[in-house]
Amino acid sequence: MKRSTLGLLMLLIFFSAAAQPNLADKNVFEFRGVWIATVENIDWPSKRGLSNEAQKQEFIALLDLHQKNGMNAIIMQVRPSADALYPSTLEPWSEYLMGQQGLPPSPFYDPLEFMILETHKRGMEFHAWINPYRAVFNIKKSSIAPSHITRLHPEWFLTYGDKKYFNPGLPQVWQHTNRIVRDLVSRYDIDAIHMDDYFYPYRIAGKEFPDEKSYVKNKRGLSKEDWRRSNCDTIVKQLYATIHQIKPAVQFGISPFGVWRNKSKDPRGSETKAGQTNYDDLYADILLWLEKGWVDYIAPQIYWEHGHPLANYDTIIDWWSKHSFGKNLYIGHGMYKAGTNTPWRDKNELPYQIKREREEENTRGSIYFSSSSFKNNPNNWNDSLQQNYYIKPALLPTIPWLVQYEVAAPAVVKKSDNTYQINQNQGNKVKQIAILQGSEKHFTVAAILSGETKFINLNALGIDKNNPQPYWIIAIGKQNQISKLVALP
Repeated sequence: MKRSTLGLLMLLIFFSAAAQPNLADKNVFEFRGVWIATVENIDWPSKRGLSNEAQKQEFIALLDLHQKNGMNAIIMQVRPSADALYPSTLEPWSEYLMGQQGLPPSPFYDPLEFMILETHKRGMEFHAWINPYRAVFNIKKSSIAPSHITRLHPEWFLTYGDKKYFNPGLPQVWQHTNRIVRDLVSRYDIDAIHMDDYFYPYRIAGKEFPDEKSYVKNKRGLSKEDWRRSNCDTIVKQLYATIHQIKPAVQFGISPFGVWRNKSKDPRGSETKAGQTNYDDLYADILLWLEKGWVDYIAPQIYWEHGHPLANYDTIIDWWSKHSFGKNLYIGHGMYKAGTNTPWRDKNELPYQIKREREEENTRGSIYFSSSSFKNNPNNWNDSLQQNYYIKPALLPTIPWLVQYEVAAPAVVKKSDNTYQINQNQGNKVKQIAILQGSEKHFTVAAILSGETKFINLNALGIDKNNPQPYWIIAIGKQNQISKLVALP
């Protein structure tokens, strides 16, 4: 009796020798993210001083909207101006939370811990977005706490326009930024540290960034332009090392301005006529960082429409695809521009951009700026995502060099025509399981479920078992690595 039962169980476990999905297949693996900005309450919270419950409900509503639209990641701004959307001994509470810098939520709760939990509950990644150099958003209006770093170390800062910035040339600034990142990565279950395009500030006509004294004091034998780039190189290299020393699997991503350099300045540059560029104005040599392996992914902000006379979306996306150096490349879309001019009133603009992104060999997905742009379904683009481009879910792309372990395939036991029991090996660290459909080189994702799932009912998932294409189940690890396929008979 025992022998026959064991034999039956063995017949019901269907490991497969079928080819694995290609990691570059965007039908299966695609990053679909949204930036959620807190500076000036752009996206969250909607205003300062909301109750804890109102803050939480607003955030849940954002997550639910983005999940409905097919997103699988958020990029959440947690440090907009040398402040914190979480309890920190290093920097004060952000004024964008309660209306006064340094004022905690009352009664106390940790917004970041709450946001990470709710995001992961939905199977989405949480990327903690920090601004490395902006310290005071508006020197005339911003609330500045007595404990703010600009009060404690005024010698670290430079005023340019109406903002105050960390001096990028000071080792003390590099050390402070590393402490901030070390604290975030150590204490929170984040999936990535994310930085945007604000390295040296965008130029103000007729005004020079006032770092001459620092340069003269520590030239290191470099021209001022190369010295500035070297300062940014240093902080990026250091942060990459800090992050992976603490948690080797946490990603480090940067979202640079859309143009690295115009071809008129450098034969390696793009056929663009951008007024300012990463290399020449922001002193961010993103190509060097990619080539040296100091970032895990990049998300260039290509906020121009296709056909733009100075910066054509098609030209720029093609350039980045050819210069990604094997790192994950996500395209930043200017969703906020919807309805602002004739090209962005065209309902086909965003669909065109998504299709072009998918055509490029080295792209791995999209990120949209920003969250609040989706609220009113501009140009019916929410509908386009839900009913067409993101109608099927997608697995998050793997970053192979960050994978820490091999995830074992689940054991599948058929209970009836449409129901299955899922058994995981003890100790197998599984984030999710997914049901794929297809064979050989063509797969799609039918469903993504919690890694704790023990029982699946295909009818309840809306999956038609009579479809001629076979179904498979895979386990997904913490770094988005996938197991071997197991057939669902």
